[in-house]
Amino acid sequence: MRIDIISAVPDLMLSPFRTSILKRAMEKGQAEVVFHDIRNWSSNNYRQIDDAPYGGGAGMVMMVEPLDKCISELKSQRHYDEIIYLTPDGETLNQKTANTLSIKENLIFVCGHYKGIDQRVRDLHITKEISIGDYVLTGGELAACVLADAVIRLLPGVLNDEQSALTDSFQDNLLSPPIYTRPEVYKGLKVPDVLLSGNFSKIEQWRHDEALRITAERRPDLLD
Repeated sequence: MRIDIISAVPDLMLSPFRTSILKRAMEKGQAEVVFHDIRNWSSNNYRQIDDAPYGGGAGMVMMVEPLDKCISELKSQRHYDEIIYLTPDGETLNQKTANTLSIKENLIFVCGHYKGIDQRVRDLHITKEISIGDYVLTGGELAACVLADAVIRLLPGVLNDEQSALTDSFQDNLLSPPIYTRPEVYKGLKVPDVLLSGNFSKIEQWRHDEALRITAERRPDLLD
């Protein structure tokens, strides 16, 4: 999988991709992530990429020309399955979306900045718009890191235990059940007997029941 990330401040995203699972995925060639500084496509001597909005109002808007030139150049080099704009008014990211994107080959993430991007970029190029929650960030860079992590970890071979991703929260519209490791007793709190029983059918049933209980308590909307 290749992910091209277009940003006004690409350096903001370097750290997450230099550690842990994302780093290993890139080193093993399972994922390729390429950052693009949108200022490199500015036709202005000052590398300007933003301007005041037509009609007035507060804030600045990312200009159509640099973004259009950058995306068009990338599209001329390969086919992209999705061109995704990270924006608060997009569809809320969930596990189903991450699963769907994980089987794609080439993706572009466009990170908004300032008050957002010129609508014509959305009309010309964007195929999908994603939000990571009902709040506003300084830009789409952190959202792009979240989306990349959620997708890349699902690629075959990225996790040492591929079954681990299949039992994550939300994979079956349920939250995860409680989990325990050694010691068996700590400060008077004991691991449930069923987990020590060796009876795997009972263990799986307990985990399912606990997942249902926790989901009903914390996220009943998932059960609807």
